[in-house]
Amino acid sequence: MKLLEATAKSLLAEGGLRVPVGELASSAADAAAIAERLGPCVVKAQVPAGGRGKAGGVVLCTTPAEAEVATSTLIGTLLGDHRVDEVLVEQQIDIDTELYLAFMIDTSAGMPMVVFNQEGGVDIEDNLGSLERRHLTPGAAIGSDMLDSVCHGLGVDGLDVRAAIEGLHKVFTSTKATLVEVNPLVVASDASIIALDAKIETDDSAPRVVDEVADDAGELTPLEQEAAEKGLRLIELGGNVAILANGAGLTMTTMDAVAHHGGQPANFLEIGGDAYTRAESALDLTLRQTGVGSLVVNFCGAFARCDVMTEGVVNAWLALSPDIEVFFSIHGTGQDEARAMVREQLGIEPYESMDDAIIAAVSSARLREHATQDGDEL
Repeated sequence: MKLLEATAKSLLAEGGLRVPVGELASSAADAAAIAERLGPCVVKAQVPAGGRGKAGGVVLCTTPAEAEVATSTLIGTLLGDHRVDEVLVEQQIDIDTELYLAFMIDTSAGMPMVVFNQEGGVDIEDNLGSLERRHLTPGAAIGSDMLDSVCHGLGVDGLDVRAAIEGLHKVFTSTKATLVEVNPLVVASDASIIALDAKIETDDSAPRVVDEVADDAGELTPLEQEAAEKGLRLIELGGNVAILANGAGLTMTTMDAVAHHGGQPANFLEIGGDAYTRAESALDLTLRQTGVGSLVVNFCGAFARCDVMTEGVVNAWLALSPDIEVFFSIHGTGQDEARAMVREQLGIEPYESMDDAIIAAVSSARLREHATQDGDEL
């Protein structure tokens, strides 16, 4: 499965990499409005295929009118075998140096590896022989010696590029990807490190992983059955930290992170797609699980807007008035509006990272559990 660029960049941003400011547009008018806010921009066709630049799927624009024309030209056309239904409109970056950086599975050796080069960009396929490769220990973090080696191969060093390498590796491992590629990874004129393009591929589709979890769980519980009748996919896991996230992949990643930080995920329940319209039902089912001590809401918007999804959860929270704490992590399209909504309507400050939100949620669930055991009033 190949993720679209906008989705991949949302995951990169969650991993701590800097990406250009941008928004998705499904019409020429939307693209023009975005370009009005961003200034000089790039209009990029969103299809799961490489070589978009050479195929005319990436257009530099200096004015909103140019962005409108480019989008009108791209929408509805075929790029390779894929129809263009949306474009990503991004700010232009003043580039100093283009690099290549990727993490992937070496199928011949059955091991992960990091691949890098001092030259990146559209001609990388003509220079595959110059790529440097280093195998990695599965499941292990990037060590200082490996960071030194990659930075030397890239020809740049510093805290920013090291953080980008570590962040990209984090995305590679957390998404269980076969490929996470940034081409180009650029050094901008202000010396900042920016992921100008991104590609993520995975062998295992998230729905199949979810089916495996469901198979392990056995027959449906009453709550799971009720969820199914309401068009929701709930899997009860018996833990203390409840989860609402958009998309099966992000939900699974959130579950893994809860376990990593010492908590126990209470459920799988994703409200991506049109499920956000059933946010009140989803929240009600989540809170009725036995032993839930806190809730993590983790949204990473690309096609789905964070503000639209957040509005559903905020309205549900106000309607149900739960007596547990909720912790928000919101990144991607519409994040500013969504975060403001949480602050203004719930009086809650969203966290800057998913990990910070989950660490706080795990702590809250533990405190609640201890207070209940001690007979304290919550």
